[in-house]
Amino acid sequence: MKETAYAKINLALHVRQQREDGYHELETLFAFVDAGDVLSARASERDELTTVGEFAQALSDPFANIAMQALNTLTHPGGVAITLEKNLPVAAGLGGGSADAGAVFRLIESLHGLPDDWRERAAKLGADVPACVESRACLGIGTGTELAPVENDLAATPVLLINPRVPLATGPVFRAWDRSDRGPLPQGPASRIAAEGRNDLEAPAIALCPPIADVLTALSGTDAFLARMSGSGATCFALFHTSGERNAAADFLARAQPDWWQMIGELRP
Repeated sequence: MKETAYAKINLALHVRQQREDGYHELETLFAFVDAGDVLSARASERDELTTVGEFAQALSDPFANIAMQALNTLTHPGGVAITLEKNLPVAAGLGGGSADAGAVFRLIESLHGLPDDWRERAAKLGADVPACVESRACLGIGTGTELAPVENDLAATPVLLINPRVPLATGPVFRAWDRSDRGPLPQGPASRIAAEGRNDLEAPAIALCPPIADVLTALSGTDAFLARMSGSGATCFALFHTSGERNAAADFLARAQPDWWQMIGELRP
């Protein structure tokens, strides 16, 4: 069996306040690209995880891998051997680990079903894991675990992801946030929220990782109708009206910045 761990992007991310427990109150518009890591599963005597792919070396300890933690948190008969093809960069604002965990949940669901409390189990692994299990556009509220539906009029929109190949940990970016509440997410369909929204972590992320600004400048110079940083960075995305515009931008940037990582796809429903 195979499952894609769909890359998660934040079309908008508003940070409202820091809570007493250290977490932050967020309002975000989650969206998912129809590409990402690929997980394969087969029956085994015991649970196993093998990591391959371009970014496999960044996940050298299988027991610290959230995909293995997801497998361990779900009761299932027998063992499951999972091979994770790590195509997404690590510490990149794409929810790569959470997407991997979400794919594990879907694999186990197909094999054995999920327990009624799967959302609570997923949330214990990470605030965005519940959203990644479903991998559909939605609103995330609170720490990101409270999900609400959204009118997704951006489904099938061509998207280009660019990362300068500089890892950026989430914690320092949140600590560098200036604690200024700039207001809630706009209301309406996904297109309006994305167009009128913002990413409040963009400025602190750029301060810690200046190449993000170069990526945003490059994407803004294409035919994209929206270019923004995803999550806490360092990956940025650009949305296009046509796949031709996206592919032309991807080709141009591949030549101009051959060291940058990139992925193309479309937004999922």
